[in-house]
Amino acid sequence: MIKMKKTTIVYFTHTGVTKQLVEACKKGLESANVEVQTHQILGKEIVEGRFSNQALFETLLESDAIVFATPTYMGSVSAQFKAFADASSEYWGEQKWADKLATGMTCGSAMNGDQSSTLAYMNTLANQHGMFWVGLDSAYGFKDHGVNRMGCQLGVVAWAEQDGVADERDR
Repeated sequence: MIKMKKTTIVYFTHTGVTKQLVEACKKGLESANVEVQTHQILGKEIVEGRFSNQALFETLLESDAIVFATPTYMGSVSAQFKAFADASSEYWGEQKWADKLATGMTCGSAMNGDQSSTLAYMNTLANQHGMFWVGLDSAYGFKDHGVNRMGCQLGVVAWAEQDGVADERDR
């Protein structure tokens, strides 16, 4: 069993649904005695299309695990998250995130808004960095533990039927 001491959740949110998922994730990790830091990607951190926040990248280097979270826009990550991902390439060449755990969360306003494409992008990003991707181990409808109502094994998928409100089951 891998012991995590420190996890950082990097996310973008527009309607607040992703932030609600992040807060639920943070609460769950903290209940397992994991130190959790969160960072919301802000527009002011993107200068001429490039994400810039050296302090965040220093925090990520010190983390045992990184959780990626963004709403699904047009079948992929948000532009803000993509700017962060592109900036992470400065750490890719030397594999500075190698051997860390990674996972992802996304949400959409459509029941099947291609959220799995967003998670696949995050999974590819993690693999490029040499990270170990952690998916869900709870199949919908089979020994249901009250999670994974959208039936996606790659990561957390939420469906926000009401704008700005994460479904309790997804949280």
